[in-house]
Amino acid sequence: MSQQGYVATPPYSQPQPGIGLSPPHYGHYGDPSHTASPTGMMKPAGPLGVTATGGMLPPGPPPPGPHQFGQNGAHAAGHPQQRFPGPPPVNNVASSYAPYQPSAQSSYPSPMSTSSVTQLGSQLSAMQINSYGSGMAPPSQGPPGPLSATSLQTPPRPPQPSILQPGSQVLPPPPTTLNGPGASPLLPPMYRPDGLSGPPPPNSQYQPPPLPGQTLGAGYPPQQANSGPQMAGAQLSYPGGFPGGPAQLAGPPQPQKKLDPDSIPSPIQVIENDRASRGGQVYATNTRGQIPPLVTTDCIIQDQGNASPRFIRCTTYCFPCTSDMAKQAQIPLAAVIKPFATIPSNESPLYLVNHGESGPVRCNRCKAYMCPFMQFIEGGRRYQCGFCNCVNDVPPFYFQHLDHIGRRLDHYEKPELSLGSYEYVATLDYCRKNKPPNPPAFIFMIDVSYSNIKNGLVKLICEELKTMLEKLPKEEQEEMSAIRVGFITYNKVLHFFNVKSNLAQPQMMVVTDVGEVFVPLLDGFLVNYQESQSVIHNLLDQIPDMFADSNENETVFAPVIQAGMEALKAADCPGKLFIFHSSLPTAEAPGKLKNRDDKKLVNTDKEKILFQPQTNVYDSLAKDCVAHGCSVTLFLFPSQYVDVASLGLVPQLTGGTLYKYNNFQMHLDRQQFLNDLRNDIEKKIGFDAIMRVRTSTGFRATDFFGGILMNNTTDVEMAAIDCDKAVTVEFKHDDKLSEDTGALIQCAVLYTTISGQRRLRIHNLGLNCSSQLADLYKSCETDALINFFAKSAFKAVLHQPLKVIREILVNQTAHMLACYRKNCASPSAASQLILPDSMKVLPVYMNCLLKNCVLLSRPEISTDERAYQRQLVMTMGVADSQLFFYPQLLPITLLPEVGNPYSQQLRMIMGIIQQKRPYSMKLTIVKQREQPEMVFRQFLVEDKGLYGGSSYVDFLCCVHKEICQLLN
Repeated sequence: MSQQGYVATPPYSQPQPGIGLSPPHYGHYGDPSHTASPTGMMKPAGPLGVTATGGMLPPGPPPPGPHQFGQNGAHAAGHPQQRFPGPPPVNNVASSYAPYQPSAQSSYPSPMSTSSVTQLGSQLSAMQINSYGSGMAPPSQGPPGPLSATSLQTPPRPPQPSILQPGSQVLPPPPTTLNGPGASPLLPPMYRPDGLSGPPPPNSQYQPPPLPGQTLGAGYPPQQANSGPQMAGAQLSYPGGFPGGPAQLAGPPQPQKKLDPDSIPSPIQVIENDRASRGGQVYATNTRGQIPPLVTTDCIIQDQGNASPRFIRCTTYCFPCTSDMAKQAQIPLAAVIKPFATIPSNESPLYLVNHGESGPVRCNRCKAYMCPFMQFIEGGRRYQCGFCNCVNDVPPFYFQHLDHIGRRLDHYEKPELSLGSYEYVATLDYCRKNKPPNPPAFIFMIDVSYSNIKNGLVKLICEELKTMLEKLPKEEQEEMSAIRVGFITYNKVLHFFNVKSNLAQPQMMVVTDVGEVFVPLLDGFLVNYQESQSVIHNLLDQIPDMFADSNENETVFAPVIQAGMEALKAADCPGKLFIFHSSLPTAEAPGKLKNRDDKKLVNTDKEKILFQPQTNVYDSLAKDCVAHGCSVTLFLFPSQYVDVASLGLVPQLTGGTLYKYNNFQMHLDRQQFLNDLRNDIEKKIGFDAIMRVRTSTGFRATDFFGGILMNNTTDVEMAAIDCDKAVTVEFKHDDKLSEDTGALIQCAVLYTTISGQRRLRIHNLGLNCSSQLADLYKSCETDALINFFAKSAFKAVLHQPLKVIREILVNQTAHMLACYRKNCASPSAASQLILPDSMKVLPVYMNCLLKNCVLLSRPEISTDERAYQRQLVMTMGVADSQLFFYPQLLPITLLPEVGNPYSQQLRMIMGIIQQKRPYSMKLTIVKQREQPEMVFRQFLVEDKGLYGGSSYVDFLCCVHKEICQLLN
């Protein structure tokens, strides 16, 4: 069985049907010669602001001017909490590594440090990059563990990788599905695995022939036909060694050469290559440990025994057999699980299995659910659990004979035997108090303080709810939604409304005791929308007028959540609170907050306080909400500081969502808010959920990140979980893993549907195991790694100084790459930076994470915005975090005229982009030399940060220096 489990087909370009504009491309910002461009024209630029002939940008922001944009961005990186106690101990790394000494040299440039062109040139003049493709045989197949220097040189030394000489003139690539006609020539790296000769990769059109009259420079690869294996590997070549490295002593200084942009691994090209080779194809999940297409590649997933990558993605699809190997490589072993991920219409929905009163078949010992990993024996009368190896009797109702290969005759008739994902109908044993749950309820809670009335927000909410409530989610087979609805308004006090269907007018009851909130009515508060529609519409018409003369500016917040939770508790049902709030809750009540937005804490050891809640009221409130299945979604409309770190804690921990619209203006922000509200009301969601992640023997789940609470070490509790929420799980060894049986994961989520049915959703995934480090590196997924690093780092900011977190992220990046170079790569000069093919864009993504405002404060980013971004990332799946840290930029050369075909195509593209995001995006027109341009430029993540943070090239130098120190 192939370790990778996938044979690449000939690459082809997969255009998006019906889209006439240049599709998204994923480039950079700026070009040293753009100032000479005529107004309104785009000057083609190479990656990282480096021209095709190797020219480099001066430090600092480029002058204003028209530019070509592509997707670029930063990935969130982080570690679980125990990864951030400070520098890793010496015994956590390979014995050959020097211990990490953060005090000796800062791993990451401080916000104030800027390197001049000369300094950067001297670094780059000594650095090379090389990467090895997954298609090559590992240079060493020795025993597990670190390879000694001698064993590294045991095989005959293969030829050195071919080197692209700096300064060669390179033509732009032909139009592709990413760069399109007229887009900037995004020059890909020149890939050549070490020791592998032969024709260039199928993408050889990206290495064009020389211009007329030009000769090939030394080392320039010969042009071949489009044939041969997919090559991988990038290298940057410079004379001499890295500063401080041994090659510095070799001879007199040589003339400085400029950086060749071709040799820098490009995220753009990685995304484009994967789309070309795997886009639009069927990806079958029948092979254990196979690596799925990237999250940026559209394909059709066919469940054939392992869960779709829409549900589970792993940092690596081959786990090391021993904990020593894992410590040596320092690659996090984690899975990003999105249990309710949206399934496209062209893929099969999950099957529902109903065993009646008997319930799901489970292992007697470990309680794992019946799945394709169970092995039936003794003619079908017993089965051996794939997770704990316990032999169980098959229940009489479940018995079936086996065929000649030991497979049940009904194998393909039962989803739990042949599919990776499916659902069970849960029995009463899985329900609270052993009785079926009631359908959930939605409670809408509107801040009616002075500012919200005057700016028209209250009127807008009430008007739109009248149409949105028509689209409450319902099961496919049902005519109307089973969800009940209720309404509360508030400022310093709470107003409950009775909207019972037999009333002529809604009735209001006021609760002034916000210290001990109670629900003043039960009958008539939570109602069926269809039955009470006229009364509800009457109420929504009256609310704006009811508070039109109010001058009340102070509001409460914690009592609002308390009231909603008590109402759900009294109705004995789970549910969701939709809270529309705009200001710091300063009224006298539990959860009262003060303005603590202190810029003096930034870049100090006390900066972590800004991310922590002001009071423990919200933490205890969140725990109560989860215990009663009450999820909270918060729509914030702040005009000044509102302490998002405190207010957003309950939405985060209850599986809700936080939306924020700064300085809300009706004509500009109305549509974005309404889109978010509509999507949130209609999205697929499960309530009162408990998730358990089981593993086969040898490893276990140890850390969890997401919108969750945990009262023990195994049960992940969520008041609700929707189609956009993911939980990231880290695994650790507790024994040796077997290459034969692999590593098995089963995620089970017990939840209540929107119709009030208790169900179990099961996802299963089998991974490979290996005693060879090369297999581990070959099977990594960078996007999932960044998701893990981001969440673990963003969790650590609550307890650790940001400088320490940044240093540890850089150090771990260097450790992973140093281990690869030492144990998996062919011997090469110290001046080369060797990157595994699966991780060749890890440095650019890691640098994007390090430059995110959560880890690197910037003066123009508010404390609330930093807390908001931190909470956003904590519940993201891999696709969302990839786009968040490496933003998508589309090239539009002309501003379209309304009504023409170009305008219509642009609007269609924007609509498609909006559909793929859990949050609606606001369209902002950015003009040159105006204030929004500075905000926009923070998305140009491959460039040097305006207020600190390295450029992509700077960071490569930094990481290479760290690797050299580790290897020396």
